[in-house]
Amino acid sequence: MSKYDVAVIGSGPGGYVAAIRCAQLGMKTAIIEKYNTLGGTCLNVGCIPSKALLDSSHHYEDAMKHFEEHGIEIPGDVKINFEKMISRKASVVDQTTKGIEFLMSKNKIDVFTGMGSFIDATHIEIKGDKNETIEATNTIIATGSKPSTLPFITLDKERVITSTEALKLKEIPKHMIVIGGGVIGLELGQVYRRLGAEVSVVEYMDRIIPTMDGAQSKELMKVMKKQGVKFFLSHKVSAVERNNDEVTVTATNKKNEEVTFSGDYCLVSVGRKPYTDGLKTENAGVKVTERGQIEVNNQLQTNVSNIYAIGDVIKGAMLAHKASEEGVLVAEILAGQKPHIDYNLIPGVVYTWPEVASVGKTEEQLKESKVDYKSGQFPMRALGRSRASGDTDGFVKILSDSKTDEILGVHMVGARCADLIAEMVVAMEFRASAEDVARMSHAHPTYAEAVKEAALAATGDRALHV
Repeated sequence: MSKYDVAVIGSGPGGYVAAIRCAQLGMKTAIIEKYNTLGGTCLNVGCIPSKALLDSSHHYEDAMKHFEEHGIEIPGDVKINFEKMISRKASVVDQTTKGIEFLMSKNKIDVFTGMGSFIDATHIEIKGDKNETIEATNTIIATGSKPSTLPFITLDKERVITSTEALKLKEIPKHMIVIGGGVIGLELGQVYRRLGAEVSVVEYMDRIIPTMDGAQSKELMKVMKKQGVKFFLSHKVSAVERNNDEVTVTATNKKNEEVTFSGDYCLVSVGRKPYTDGLKTENAGVKVTERGQIEVNNQLQTNVSNIYAIGDVIKGAMLAHKASEEGVLVAEILAGQKPHIDYNLIPGVVYTWPEVASVGKTEEQLKESKVDYKSGQFPMRALGRSRASGDTDGFVKILSDSKTDEILGVHMVGARCADLIAEMVVAMEFRASAEDVARMSHAHPTYAEAVKEAALAATGDRALHV
């Protein structure tokens, strides 16, 4: 029987990063993955393939709608080779997962393919092509999450689908009904709207991306409406039925009226839930909540002292980069170091176009907490760089403490906001004030100038270009 200092169950962005950091710190490390490819949901059926399709569909939309204004004329009709688009997506995934295999080899991490389950707190059985058992002094559970559904919905994975199936369709839908106005539904909805599908988003709450700042919700919905996406807010779905190639969704609106939507595909995008199936946590004595989450303390340690858990399988936002940070944290704790994570400073991003990005507190949260704050906002349309590229939708909003001027939250909608938010994560990690950012030189012309201008606006209506 092979013995390890650390065994990691799950090879997503939490698991594989945890394994790498453990190996870097001198621990003999094993990683267990039930699928034949490493990388978990994010690399195989989540972050990476969805971004590949978002980029491909964005290129098509630009060719159809924006090339001419740039003086680019294409003779003949622009056509979609959807099969090739999906094939390219698969190629991107393949390259990325092979990169993880290389990193495991480089760091001398033993990879086991099969379902890992606890025999007891220090022994793990792996059922795959061959059954084997390993012993681990410490174990990190990084088994991730899977798409949620509603109890009355039958997912046939053909017409009534999750994000997994939406990433590998054989055809472009005529009408895709998206249940849920969160990140995944909006990103995939935009992909298929760009490619010509009618898209209807049915959302239970009174706004889309409800966990983000209200101003972002309004702006993104306004832009996506212009792009042709239809929104039905405050609608409670009560039934989803398939009849051959037609799917009918029944819902009740805020007037308590029953309404129906008919399409050829229904994407159920109502969140994700922790995945612990087959783990046999009870054999190790690990506590799991009724919601399926593994209970951990502030060091991500379960009630069993040598077993830790990270990522989507524990509390908090289900984000790949949050899982990675937690993987590093556990590895460094095991090595006797004293790392920390400030969960308030884990950024959130929606990869639509325009992109949406946030870090820190929303305006609604500050009001609820009765925090006295200032707000400075700057529109992207006022930037020379935005006008040059034609990406004029969106804004940057900075919220700062009224007394100390410390930045409390930053909320953006616009081109490259997924990258721009990193500047504000750095600023807030060092407890910068809005004045600090306002005094920093930002290159011209760039989208990042909107950050400086919003900081100027937050320090007393000093924005220069509005």
